[in-house]
Amino acid sequence: MLQIRKIRADHVVDFAAEELKKYLRMMMPECGEIDITYEPKATDGFRLGLLEDFGLSFDGEDTMLDDAVHIETDEHGGILAGSNPRSVLFAVYRFLKENGCRWLYPGIDGEYIPMQEIRSISYHKKASMRFRGHCNEGYEYQGCMLETIDFYAKQELNVYMLEFKNPYVYYERYYNHNFNDKNRTPEPISELQALQWKRQCETEIAKRGLMFHDMGHGWTAYPFGLNTDNRALWTEGTLKLSDEVRKYLALRDGKRELYMNDPQLTNVCMSNPEVRTIMANAVADYAEQHRNVDYLHVWLADGFVNHCECEECQKMRPSDWYLCIMNEIDEVLTERGLDTRIVFIAYVDTMFAPEHVTVKNPRRFCLMYAPVYRFYTSSITKDTLLPEPAPYVRNKWVRDYTTEGNFAHMPKWKETWKGPCITYEYHFWFHQCYDPGLINLARRVYEDIRGLADHGFQGFIEDGSQRSFWPNGFAMHVYAETLLDTEKSFEEMEEDYFSHVYGEDWREVREYLYKISAAFDNGYMEGEKSTNRAISKHYNPSIAPNFLAVPEICAEGRTLAKKRVPTPSRPQAVSRRLLLLHTEFCEKYAAFMYEKAMGHNHVAYEMAHEFFHEFGKYEVEIERYFDHAMWCSCTNIMLKKRPKFIFEI
Repeated sequence: MLQIRKIRADHVVDFAAEELKKYLRMMMPECGEIDITYEPKATDGFRLGLLEDFGLSFDGEDTMLDDAVHIETDEHGGILAGSNPRSVLFAVYRFLKENGCRWLYPGIDGEYIPMQEIRSISYHKKASMRFRGHCNEGYEYQGCMLETIDFYAKQELNVYMLEFKNPYVYYERYYNHNFNDKNRTPEPISELQALQWKRQCETEIAKRGLMFHDMGHGWTAYPFGLNTDNRALWTEGTLKLSDEVRKYLALRDGKRELYMNDPQLTNVCMSNPEVRTIMANAVADYAEQHRNVDYLHVWLADGFVNHCECEECQKMRPSDWYLCIMNEIDEVLTERGLDTRIVFIAYVDTMFAPEHVTVKNPRRFCLMYAPVYRFYTSSITKDTLLPEPAPYVRNKWVRDYTTEGNFAHMPKWKETWKGPCITYEYHFWFHQCYDPGLINLARRVYEDIRGLADHGFQGFIEDGSQRSFWPNGFAMHVYAETLLDTEKSFEEMEEDYFSHVYGEDWREVREYLYKISAAFDNGYMEGEKSTNRAISKHYNPSIAPNFLAVPEICAEGRTLAKKRVPTPSRPQAVSRRLLLLHTEFCEKYAAFMYEKAMGHNHVAYEMAHEFFHEFGKYEVEIERYFDHAMWCSCTNIMLKKRPKFIFEI
């Protein structure tokens, strides 16, 4: 009878033991009961503990930040160890993967668990990237969030970020069923419900020992009494700005007002000492009340070119004033004896590096580089030559959509910042919507991780939908596996994922998806190839024939989806159904993109909105995999001639 021995008393190790038991019993249904005991001196059975518990060496810099996994087992048991408690959990999942298990999608329908005897495994690996994670985005519902936390841990991703003090905006737009009200009745939720769900997510993150990153935007608003939980109250005019608060806001065009009537988009007068003190104390208060936060993200407003134009603020760049705030935050946290780490961000205006101010206590901070304007049509590699950054002109600087231009500011930042750097990327946000086959996206993810590792980055957090599995999770698989091992080949990951998710004819399905990605030309979809931007960012009649070829390609995909092949696992059955619906989706998508390419903007817009509701009849069936409303939102923006959207992606 198999035994599981916990060498160390720790709640994450407890969870790891339960996970090991569950999946061993699923793999070997007749193996009988598996006892779990706490035995620090055990010498038999599966023994779970830290590397140090077994006298094993650690080849990283920080045992709590760097994940190292050691496995030495046979059919009766052995050592499953990690550099920290979550790494013990990762050791369990890696042991199961080495024995043939796969988690291909979130949820029970994504579990590929072979029924077979376990075999001997010898494995030792430290993750290539220290920080590997995701941030909530898109249109989210709570069941999805809980499944995703579980799924990411199974992918050995170690960071989960929950943006905003209260992520009501992400929940609210899902439960109101935006873009699909003809098929689903709105289900309004309260701000308190969203906050309660956030706390539930936090406990699930902690159960797995993942690093919890919190907040982000909002620090230029709520410390000054501006509620950002329900921003519609401001844009609808329900809430009004008081004179007491107005004095703290950025001066623009001679006025201190809310930018676009939205407090989350509004910056503050950072040269005002009172502003900095209020923000520093608010951050410290939050850190003191939320000691479960490992990394607290303190960002400025989500707007751009809207910084304060007062005489004092103009003496330095926004990034200089921003670092003044960071130093004050550190002072207050130190006074209160709080060890919370702080993440500051190079984002829009603060992409331009500081010229005068430096961080006084680098040990507390991590810099996150967020190239939000970047088009994902090329990758950064170790050989990428970065140009000189464009000059900074307050509130009048020009955006650069190229990969090189977006990373051009990083060398300037590194001249003064010597601490850890991670990147905040957007592959799984709107950009996944531009590649229905997800093949180009997967390749971009792979190349970017490897390239940014060569440029000294220590990790990634992806800002994107938690439902990025349409028509499959290959791009997500590439993301997780490449962060773990930057030397792993793309082709190896391709065969591993597709063979498990589609079975014996996986190569034919892969080729279908390659054709779909090619038909939806990535450069065109990103808006790079317009031949007349006065007509639209997507006007290009020479691209139109690509879309006319899509129905024939989809016919191939439909044949594959309906092909009667053995589907020994639930994920393969689900994948065939997703593939079938994907062919219908791509045909209709191509139809209105053809009209857009031809310059028939109104026709394309009307066809798309009709399709939103037509395809919305499948939303309940596929919502675990496909973020219908986020795709509709992205498409809605893309099809408008002059979209009123803050980032004009």
